[in-house]
Amino acid sequence: MTPAKKTPSKPARPAAPAGSTKAKAKAAPTVEPAEAIVPAQDAALEAMLAKAMTSQANNAPPVEGQRCGLIAIVGKPNVGKSTLLNALVGQKISITSRKAQTTRHRITGMRTLGATQYVFVDTPGFQTRHGNALNRSLNKTVVGAVNDVDLIVFVVEAGQFNQADAKVLSLLPANTPAILLANKFDLIHRRADIAPWLKEMQERHNFAEFVPMSANNAKDVERLFGICEKYLPPQPWMYGAEELTDRSERFMAAEIIREKLFRLTGDELPYTSTVIIDKFEQEGELRRIAATIVVERDGHKGMIIGEKGEKLKRIGTEARHELEALTGGKVFLEIWVKVRSGWADDEARVKTFGYE
Repeated sequence: MTPAKKTPSKPARPAAPAGSTKAKAKAAPTVEPAEAIVPAQDAALEAMLAKAMTSQANNAPPVEGQRCGLIAIVGKPNVGKSTLLNALVGQKISITSRKAQTTRHRITGMRTLGATQYVFVDTPGFQTRHGNALNRSLNKTVVGAVNDVDLIVFVVEAGQFNQADAKVLSLLPANTPAILLANKFDLIHRRADIAPWLKEMQERHNFAEFVPMSANNAKDVERLFGICEKYLPPQPWMYGAEELTDRSERFMAAEIIREKLFRLTGDELPYTSTVIIDKFEQEGELRRIAATIVVERDGHKGMIIGEKGEKLKRIGTEARHELEALTGGKVFLEIWVKVRSGWADDEARVKTFGYE
């Protein structure tokens, strides 16, 4: 696995070349009315779906010089945003698990293909169930992301839409083109059943495109690049052609440990558990890392450590193996568990723990 390269965080957005403006780039999409997108007959629906399932790269304008833009990936928790980002970048840079709220930071992943650089922004799932300081911080990250991009990819599960989806949809600005990405479309057995849902979605928001796909299908992911390209403005690249993320190895270490924590403890462990990196030292190809898992109760601490420390040992072993694969070097990893009662509802501590 090729290690992800890092750059200074939050780079300034490059100015577009003379004669091109962001406003012009956003004026390109044209949206068909809902009646045209959702035909009454099954045969017409099949034709529409077949068109959406095939590559639309040929419809993109010819690329002359560099093209680059920011693409926000948004949606409710556990809808597949991080899996999609990893597939688009071609390397795991965003952790995944079945536990809701696995992604807690704005994570940028880059992919450069030909003359076009795609800068994808993975966001936390917008939280509606809990109003603590941690969730307020995560929701602020989502709102900030959708208001500073060239294109929005709104991820939903094909055929599904609930209150959590509706909350995210309400955040999308009207003047930024948005793609409706129907994930897990391969699980839809009767395509005709999707017609009422698709018509309803188009009435909810003026989506520029409808993209049925599976984030686990390489051909679907390749097709998405061609669809996104035409919405990106002509301007210099923001990153080097080989760079994959703007996040540091230190950040990735904390995220990988947290992923193993969530995956190995199941649903019993509250989502408020987090990981802090106390030490990250590099000596040639060797990394020495000391980390602390922070929980809110003594019972949670015992759950993580496990009988005779076996659970914590497994968390550390799996995290170390993945970090060594990521960095291409040896990793010495120490993990401790500490209790910080009520930290997730303490504004100051939330910021201290690295949340924006």
